[in-house]
Amino acid sequence: MTATEVTPELDIVNKNDRAFLGHPKGLGYLAFTEAWERFSFYGMRGLLPLYMIHFLFRPEEVAKVGGIETLRKLFGGLQGEPFAIAIAGAYAAGVYLTPIFGGLLADQVLGKRRTVLLGAITMAVGHFLMAFNLTFVLALLCLVVGSGMFKGNISSQVGSLYKPGDLRRADAFQIFYLGINAGVIASPLVIGTLGEKVGWHWGFGAAGIGMLLGLTIYIAGQKYLPREHFDVPGSSRAKDKPAQEPMTRKDWLSVLAALLLIPVLALGQVPNDQIFGAYIVWADQQFNLVFFGIRLPTTWLVTLDATVSVAFLAIVALFYRWYGKHWKEPDELTKIIIGSAISVLGVGCLYIAALTQPEGGKIGLFWPVMFHVVNSIAFAHILPVGLALYARLAPKQLNSTVIAFYFIGFFVDGAMTGYVGTWFGSIPTTTFWAIHMGFSAVCGGVLVLFKLFLAKPLMGDSKAEDLALA
Repeated sequence: MTATEVTPELDIVNKNDRAFLGHPKGLGYLAFTEAWERFSFYGMRGLLPLYMIHFLFRPEEVAKVGGIETLRKLFGGLQGEPFAIAIAGAYAAGVYLTPIFGGLLADQVLGKRRTVLLGAITMAVGHFLMAFNLTFVLALLCLVVGSGMFKGNISSQVGSLYKPGDLRRADAFQIFYLGINAGVIASPLVIGTLGEKVGWHWGFGAAGIGMLLGLTIYIAGQKYLPREHFDVPGSSRAKDKPAQEPMTRKDWLSVLAALLLIPVLALGQVPNDQIFGAYIVWADQQFNLVFFGIRLPTTWLVTLDATVSVAFLAIVALFYRWYGKHWKEPDELTKIIIGSAISVLGVGCLYIAALTQPEGGKIGLFWPVMFHVVNSIAFAHILPVGLALYARLAPKQLNSTVIAFYFIGFFVDGAMTGYVGTWFGSIPTTTFWAIHMGFSAVCGGVLVLFKLFLAKPLMGDSKAEDLALA
C-alpha cells in the first residue's frame, strides 16, 4: 500500500471535489499557505549571507550576537565570507533535516494539522527574532525547528487529498510547486529590497509577516482538509484512531528505495542550492547589476530564477502531457536522469561566465541568465518529480515519515553546499563551477545504474505501474 491511499488517520472530505483548478479546495489552501511560507523562507535565505557579510560580522555588531563564538568553533574558526556561507548552508541543511522529526511527531503524537500549526507559529517567532543581534542564533534555531514541523507534513496533506488511483495527484504537486515558486518570485522583490535598500531588519520583519499570513490561510482552510481521527494519546478521541495494518515486504522495500535515493538526489541538488550560497556572493561581487545608473539588489537574481522556474514548470508539464499522447511517457527516475544531464549544461554556463570574465571588469548577465534558464529546465525534471516519487513510495503506516526522507536529501545537500561553498575564493572560480558540473553528472550516472539494477527488485512490479506520472 502506497501513499496514494488514504492514511489511517485521514478521511478525504469530498472525493469529487474539483473546485480549485479541477482539484479539491484543500489544495488551494495548502498551495497558498506554502507560497507564503516559501516567501518567508527564500526571502530570509537570500538575505542571510549578504546580511552577515555586510552587517552582522562587523566587529561592533558581531560582539552583540549571543553564542556566535560557540558557533564559530563548530565551523573550525572560519571568518568572514566563508563563515557566512557555511552558516547559510548549515541553516538550509537544518531546515531539511528536522522534517524527519516533524513527520514522526505528526505520525505518532500530534497529527498533521497540529504539527503544521505549531511549526508555522515557531517560524514566525524565529523571523521576528532576527530583528535583534542578540537572538540571531536562537532565531535560526526556531526557523529550523519550525520548518521541520511544517514542511513534510503540509506536503503529505497534499497527497492525502486524493483517493487511490486518482491521476490528478501528480498535477497537484506541480500546482503545489507553482505556489512555492510564486512565493519565491515575490520574496526578493519585497524582503530583499527592504533588506538591502531600507534596512536588514525590515526585510526579516516582512518575512515574519508573510509567515503569519500563511498561518492565517492554513487555519481558514481547515474544513477543506482531510479529517483527522488522530488525537493526543489519552484524550477522549484517541480511541477512534483506526488500527494500522502491518508493514508488508513491499512496504519495507519502498522504504529502502527511498533511503537509497537520498544521497544520490542530494548530490545532484547542490548546483541548484548554491544559488543561495557562493553564487549570490559571487554575483554581489562580480556581476554587472547597474542599470541606468542604479544598482539593482543582488537578491533580485532569486526572483529571476523563480520566475523562469515557474515558466518551465508549466512548459515541461505541458510537454510531457503532449508527449504522453504520442509515446510512452518516461517514468520519474528517467525524468530525474534527464534533469541531471541538463543540469550539467546549466552549470556549464557559469563556468563559461567565469572563464570569459574580462580582467578587472564585471561579468555581463548573458551567461548568468542562460544558467537560470537551463537550470530551471533541469529542475522541473527533478524537484516536483522527486517529491511525487516519495509520496507514492511512502507506505500509509509511515506516510509523513517517508515523505520526510525526501527532505533529508535537502539536509545532505545543504550541508554539502555550505561545505563546498567555503572553497569559493580559495580555488579558481572556473574550477569551483566545474566541480558542480561533476556533481550533476555523477548524480545522473548513479541513477542510471539504480534504474537498471535496483529499481525493479526494490520497488516491485506493482510499484513500477504507480510510478508513471499522469
